[in-house]
Amino acid sequence: MTTGTKKTGATHKSGFAAIVGRPNAGKSTLVNRLVGQKVAIVTSKPQTTRNRIQGIVTRENAQVVLIDTPGLHDAKTALNKQMMREVAAALEGIDVLLLMVDASAAVLKSGFASTNPETRPHVDSLLIDKSKRFAGKTILVLNKIDKLPRQKLAPLLDAFGKAHEFAAIVPISAMKGEGCDGLMDEVMKLLPAGEPYFPEDQITDQPERFLASEIVREKAIELTYHEVPHALAVTVEKWEETPKLLRIEMTLTVERASQKKILIGRNGDMMKKIGTHARKELEEILSTRIYLGLFVKVAENWRENPMAVRELDWHAQMEGLGQDDTE
Repeated sequence: MTTGTKKTGATHKSGFAAIVGRPNAGKSTLVNRLVGQKVAIVTSKPQTTRNRIQGIVTRENAQVVLIDTPGLHDAKTALNKQMMREVAAALEGIDVLLLMVDASAAVLKSGFASTNPETRPHVDSLLIDKSKRFAGKTILVLNKIDKLPRQKLAPLLDAFGKAHEFAAIVPISAMKGEGCDGLMDEVMKLLPAGEPYFPEDQITDQPERFLASEIVREKAIELTYHEVPHALAVTVEKWEETPKLLRIEMTLTVERASQKKILIGRNGDMMKKIGTHARKELEEILSTRIYLGLFVKVAENWRENPMAVRELDWHAQMEGLGQDDTE
C-alpha cells in the first residue's frame, strides 16, 4: 500500500525501529499516528496485534520503518507463543528500540495516585530487562500522558530514568498526537546514514488482503465485546479485482459453536453489521467499491494448533497463493 511524497537532501538517514510494550500500551495507535494512515488495527482488547506490521514513515532526508509488535505477555497457547516469536523476530536487525509504557497504568499500579510521598511509580521490570538485552539504543516512550495529572509526570520520568540509561525519554499521547513529532525527531537522530528501504510513497509492507482481513477482525472484536476476540481468526478466501468492483470473501474462524452463534447474531444481524462497518472502511482505504462476503466456521481449539496459527501469518498466506501482491 502506498501514498505520500518524499523529499530528498544531501544526507539521508534510514533504519528500522521496533515498538515493544505490554498489551494495550498504544503501540498500534502510535504506528497509525506516525504513518498518517491506518496500517494496524486498534481495539480496546489486549493482544489485538498478532503479527509484525511495518509502517513506513518518509520524511525529508529520512525514512523510518516502524515495526508494530504484539504486546508482551505470558505465552501459553500456540497462538501466544507465535506472538512472542513475532516480538523476538522484530528485534533482529533493528536500529532503534522504542519501549512503550502506559504512563497512566504505571502510576495506578504503584498507588502513586495516592498522597503518600513514599510511593513511587511502577517500573515494569520485564520491559526494562528487554531494553537491557538490546544492544542498540532504546527510547522510552511514555504514552497516554493525556490521562495523567501533570504533577505525576516528573516523578515517573525520574523513576524510569534511574532504572535504565535510555537514549531519550519521550512523553506522548499517541491518541491525540501530543509529543509524536518530537518522538520522530529523536528516532531519526539515532538512525544510520543510508538510502530508503522502500519507495517514497509506500506506507506499509503488508498486502492489502491482510489489512482487509484485519479490519474485519477489528470490527468483529468491537461489536462482540468480550465474547469472541481471542478465539477469532479471519482469512481471505477470494480476492477478485475488476475495473468497477473488488470482490472479497473471508472466513471467520472461531473455536466453539456458541461463538459462531454470537458472530452471526439473530437472523444474521451481527454478521451484517460487521460486514457493513468493515466494507465502508475498506472502501475508504482502497478507494473502490467492494463486495464483501463473510462466512463463519468452527475449528475447535485452533489456537492450540501450531499449523493453524501459522496460517494467520500473512507471509504464510502469500506463500500459499504463490505470489506477493504487496502494494
